[in-house]
Amino acid sequence: MIRNLLVLALAAVLLQPGLVASEEKSPAKNETTVGDNERHVRMHKNPGCGCCDLWAEHLRQHGFSVAVTEDPKVYDLKESSGIPQPLHSCHTAFVGKYFVEGHVPAKDILSLLRLKPQGVTGIAVPGMPLGSPGMEHPRPQSFNTIALTSDGSAYVFAKHEAGEDFSNGE
Repeated sequence: MIRNLLVLALAAVLLQPGLVASEEKSPAKNETTVGDNERHVRMHKNPGCGCCDLWAEHLRQHGFSVAVTEDPKVYDLKESSGIPQPLHSCHTAFVGKYFVEGHVPAKDILSLLRLKPQGVTGIAVPGMPLGSPGMEHPRPQSFNTIALTSDGSAYVFAKHEAGEDFSNGE
């Protein structure tokens, strides 16, 4: 309960693109390359959700293989995986030991896999921001990718400006 309250309070600040709640944490010192065997994504989505399919296609265009499961109990999966409600979106994916919640750009996932930041359990783009991969729109929004750690804290992993080009996954 206390963890959820802390995440709620932190998420309220972190989700505002112009605000910074805390400094971004330093990545692990030993950056590695991302091998093909690390590029397999298992995605669970609400049945019939089209933007989830567009996000999966975005990942495929950047060298990921994506297995899609239509899951009417995807919100139960989020809860059992320890993903706090303020970070929820329409789909939940898993890559390696990490969860990936929502419309996270491929380059952020590659960065996560390359840097392997200590204590991070996953990354999320909460909600469904216009202009994020899979949510293309003529009036895009700025948004943040949030990292969640094993102690329940969260921080801004990456910032994205409205209209950013996500066609380059590196």
